[in-house]
Amino acid sequence: QVQLVESGGGLVQPGGSLRLSCAASGSIFSPNAMGWYRQAPGKERELVARVISGGSTNYADSVKGRFTISRDNAKNTVNLQMNSLKPEDTAVYYCSLQFILNPPKNYWGQGTQVTVSS
Repeated sequence: QVQLVESGGGLVQPGGSLRLSCAASGSIFSPNAMGWYRQAPGKERELVARVISGGSTNYADSVKGRFTISRDNAKNTVNLQMNSLKPEDTAVYYCSLQFILNPPKNYWGQGTQVTVSS
């Protein structure tokens, strides 16, 4: 079993910054992808950013240049540094761990609220 514990999030003004962190525990093996998804009210969950255990990254077009994802493979942690935040970034952010299998196996954190508002 795998558990994901998130921290960070909160209320920030437009243009501000926040950092999300996630720690995974349990039976974790490679290859895997750790990342962040978000879901705004009335919208589907969408990928924000993810990083593969080998180091390659993917970002949503809407966050490129503003968000940076990083991971520590030894500690099974992933961080998301969010800069230049916009009101449209407001959502519940979920940490994810995906084992790259056929079919893939996904685990999710409980979610953390990010609100960007003046």
